[in-house]
Amino acid sequence: MTERTVTYPVELLDSLASVASSSLLRIAGAFREVLEPVVAHSALVIFTEDCTGRPRKKAGDPAIVEGVTIAELDAVRQRTPRGPVTRVTNDADPHADRPTSAVIAGAERPIAAWLADTGALLVLTDPQGPIDDRLVGALWEVVAAGIRQQVATAAPDYLRDSRAASSERAGAIAELTDAHATTLESILAVTRSRQTSPEDARAAVTEIASAAMVELRAVSDRDRQLAEEPVARAFARLREDLRPLARFGGPEVQFIEPPVDGRALPGEVAHAGRAIVRGTVLALVEQSSVGRVRVQWDCDGSNLLIGIRDDGPGELTVDTPSVQQLGARVAALRGSLDVQATPGWGSELHVTLPLDPPPATQTRADSAAALTEREWSVAELAAGGARNRAIAETLTISENTVKFHIANVLRKLGVASRVELAAALAANH
Repeated sequence: MTERTVTYPVELLDSLASVASSSLLRIAGAFREVLEPVVAHSALVIFTEDCTGRPRKKAGDPAIVEGVTIAELDAVRQRTPRGPVTRVTNDADPHADRPTSAVIAGAERPIAAWLADTGALLVLTDPQGPIDDRLVGALWEVVAAGIRQQVATAAPDYLRDSRAASSERAGAIAELTDAHATTLESILAVTRSRQTSPEDARAAVTEIASAAMVELRAVSDRDRQLAEEPVARAFARLREDLRPLARFGGPEVQFIEPPVDGRALPGEVAHAGRAIVRGTVLALVEQSSVGRVRVQWDCDGSNLLIGIRDDGPGELTVDTPSVQQLGARVAALRGSLDVQATPGWGSELHVTLPLDPPPATQTRADSAAALTEREWSVAELAAGGARNRAIAETLTISENTVKFHIANVLRKLGVASRVELAAALAANH
């Protein structure tokens, strides 16, 4: 087998720079293009809890990328150590070495896996030839850090997409849980009856059904963990984010703790809350003579309430450029922002972020929020002028599948042509 090598490190770094500038929707495809000359593979899958709305990012063989599940990726992550490790088999301690195979998209496949310091997992399916473990691991660390940074900035487009995805996923898993739980509970009721099959058959079926119910509940619980973050933990992460500001001579930052038992925050709300506070604090300290900033979080059961106050000159308004940027993030989650300033006494910002997405009818009416991840990818390429064949090659799908997705996109957005599609997407950005 011919060994695959990278020709020039500079070219590789240039390619990596293009990955870092890619949107979260396209980052898997961009990274796959970079890794293909390093190690051939059939599909690339990223699993990161930083992206609560879409924790999976996929590119490659449609049979794999459309079938891989969070439960499968979570199982791989449990077996994958952090950092570069020689990929050898060690049955005595499965955690000491990287897994060389795993169930992906419902089938056992050869894989190569890396776990970044951020906790994000990279999986390559059907890897070919020798693998430069340290090189791929180093590249993955850079990409994983870039993903975390993109999420941390909480851009409005990301927040809209994440909220829509979180809502759809929560509804889907609730329906799945209810359907399977009802079926399994019925099986248990029948097998426990004295009028059914012999005792040994009932015992065997009962054991199988009970195990299936436990697994199903575990999937539901895992999805909930990905979608939500306890308010106290979210606030603790905020304190860590702002610690360097005080450490390097910035103003004193006072924190008013939220209730420990407050309602868990949807992931996109937690990310947005932290980004809004970081942006606001930076906007406040840009003013002269700011010596103290107070940050307060609270939760009324329906909203995350953020209050930020300084002791500066009191010059901030809703028209201040930095405040306008914060307003775009707040608006993306249908929240509200209020700015009050008293010259000579300081500025105060109040932010309200709803914890729940709007009703389904509103979400559908909100055009782009109704699109699935694949439809988003097709829509963006089509709106940019790409033809069906180019879209199919970029996303590794058939032209017929592209036509199917475009038809769905046009129907959901209520437009009749690609020109109208481009205008509709622009209006939602």
